[in-house]
Amino acid sequence: MFPPVPLTTVLFDLDDTLFDHIGTARAALAATAAADARLQAADPEALYQHYSELLEEIHAQLLAGRYTYEEARQLRFERLLGPYGVGAVEAPAVAQAHYGRYQQLRRPLPGALALLEALKPHYRIGIVTNNRTVEQVDKLRHLGMEPLVDALVTSEDVGVPKPDPRIFQAALARLGARPAEAVLVGDNWTADVLGALGVGIRPVWLNRTGAPRPLAHVQELTGLVPLPAVWQTITGRTYAGVGAPVG
Repeated sequence: MFPPVPLTTVLFDLDDTLFDHIGTARAALAATAAADARLQAADPEALYQHYSELLEEIHAQLLAGRYTYEEARQLRFERLLGPYGVGAVEAPAVAQAHYGRYQQLRRPLPGALALLEALKPHYRIGIVTNNRTVEQVDKLRHLGMEPLVDALVTSEDVGVPKPDPRIFQAALARLGARPAEAVLVGDNWTADVLGALGVGIRPVWLNRTGAPRPLAHVQELTGLVPLPAVWQTITGRTYAGVGAPVG
């Protein structure tokens, strides 16, 4: 029996894995609603759920090349705000103001920075993300994560989104890693978990909502804290502290 291949590479999804998109979007949407009298009577949870549904629907069409990013954002806000009396002519300005708030309010998921700082001395770190390169580069800089990441691989650069095997293969090639020596941490079951399994990478599902786990053998995390437990789940090793050697 062959010994297990040592872990050399840790891959992460970015949005809602290291970057707190949900928390940022909620905060930005609340600020946008507070700034417009027509939206102040809207139920915040219903408004966010509609926003989230539209984002998922239209982002998939964006990745398929049906819209530009500007067109997708405008369409999303036209459909979101139309029921509150905000017409198509006004929607672009509201969307632009909202995006500015979103940019300012961006924040990492609790524990994300500490986890990357702990992993960086021992493993190669990659980001595999379905988004624009320029947006994700800016996000990493804003969050203070750019120096901790060895490779950013985006669907825009590769030309295909997760779970297509080619985006994972591109990440492995960039980092000089084989599938058996890599792990991928991500929040999306289809894009991240099934995508990783499809190319032989061990997945760790970041399941912050407590959703049922479709495959019992897939490891999961409910968050990125506390660090020792998260470290052990990802690496399979006991956390010895920052600066300690990894055996």
